[in-house]
Amino acid sequence: MHDGEHTSAERPQPARASTEDDRGGEAVIVRSPTEERNSDTYDIDLLPTLDVLRLINVQDAVVPEAVGAVLPELAHAVELGVQALGKGAAIHYFGAGTSGRIASQDAAELPPTYGIPPEWVVAHHAGGGEALTHAVEGIEDDWEAGRADAECLAPGSLAVGLAASGRTPYVGGALEAARERSAHTVLISANTSAPLAENVDVHVGMSTGAEVIAGSTRMKAGTAQKLALNAFSTAVMVRMGRTYSNLMVGVDATNGKLRGRVVTILTQATGLTEEQCSEALTAADGDTRVALVALLAEVDVDRAVQALDHAHGRVRQALEGLSGPGQGALP
Repeated sequence: MHDGEHTSAERPQPARASTEDDRGGEAVIVRSPTEERNSDTYDIDLLPTLDVLRLINVQDAVVPEAVGAVLPELAHAVELGVQALGKGAAIHYFGAGTSGRIASQDAAELPPTYGIPPEWVVAHHAGGGEALTHAVEGIEDDWEAGRADAECLAPGSLAVGLAASGRTPYVGGALEAARERSAHTVLISANTSAPLAENVDVHVGMSTGAEVIAGSTRMKAGTAQKLALNAFSTAVMVRMGRTYSNLMVGVDATNGKLRGRVVTILTQATGLTEEQCSEALTAADGDTRVALVALLAEVDVDRAVQALDHAHGRVRQALEGLSGPGQGALP
């Protein structure tokens, strides 16, 4: 048995719906806040369409505030992500159902947006690819499947588990295995008292309350998880130098469409003409950051490449190293 591994008798049982009452031995129901009934929506099935939508909209409005309340915890998670990538390790997402689909979407969109290798951020969805489009019954309850999916984690990696209820066994197994492999762990949930939070490094527990339709966590809880994960990954990319100001500079011009996008980015960053930026991009062999540094610092491509290498790919640090005459047309 690995260090830290629970036996079946010791392991937390996050999927149980009831516990024994210490006072009388009577079983009592223990539910996540996301599974409670929302007293504001008891009559939703009696309302006209517009009022149904208004009711949903009012409930959705609580989500940004719930995310805002956990920004310190989210910032801690970001630092762990930057630390993992900085050491050559990776960030791994684990989730089932809606949570897993949100994780898969986030991970899939990062390489084309920021020009990162796909192995930097990897999503693991309970049930694999089939479960992304079709429900696979029972897979989220499989603790050992989560452990198996986390076997690939290297020391120093970051495991981010997403579970609206904060007790999904698949996620629990993955986080347990991650800890055994000397990886840091983060749980993102919509349950401030999530059972799985007990042993993680950071719990981003958002209080979104009962859903419009009881237990339908694809709604407020899902929205909160998406906002939190989008913010997490975007902040990690910013900290890793994959932006310059608020511009995507990790995107390289590998085809005509992307070339047009990159030229626009270069004109926005430098204030120069499209022709000047297009020429610089050609000289940089389509590398956005090399072209940008060359333009802003008024140096040739070789010096721009060298400066970026010394700055680990971060544009601002490369410019500081070159002590160029300007910082472009940014405010």
